Amino acid sequence: MNAFAEILENIGHAPIQKRAMTHHGVLNEAYAYAKPSSFSRGMRIDLNGLTILLISGTASIDEHGVSVHIGDFRAQMKRTLQNITALLASEGCTWHDIVRTSCYLRDIDRDYDAFNQERTAFFEEQGLDPLPASTGIQAKLCRPELLVEIEAIAMFRTEPASDCNRES
Repeated sequence: MNAFAEILENIGHAPIQKRAMTHHGVLNEAYAYAKPSSFSRGMRIDLNGLTILLISGTASIDEHGVSVHIGDFRAQMKRTLQNITALLASEGCTWHDIVRTSCYLRDIDRDYDAFNQERTAFFEEQGLDPLPASTGIQAKLCRPELLVEIEAIAMFRTEPASDCNRES
């Protein structure tokens, strides 16, 4: 059996380890939602030495679940990035592990230039190269005062990669 077939065989019979993520010191649950909330701030999936973080749409919410920086797009963008950074740090990774973002703007025509300036400056500050894949979308967000929301996918190894080219 080749290595790839062996991995597929093992994956097919082993449960995937997953658990919810959060970072209550910076970003708390959105108390405005009906209880119980029907989503996690993020989901960690561990799969054969590879960890995948699926970060839910994250916005300018503080540690009390309150929207902050109402009416200030740039400040909301910075708080959103700070919240995602804290979620990543809680799992032992950084923006260097982000492979994809989906960015939701309430008014893309009005705010895209500011969004792109803030994102570009932040990514440069982080030293990201390559940049994550990304999509910008105009959307009605979950609270009327929120102007930007970002979801992200991070991937990193928790074990050394196996040599897929070795002979069986």
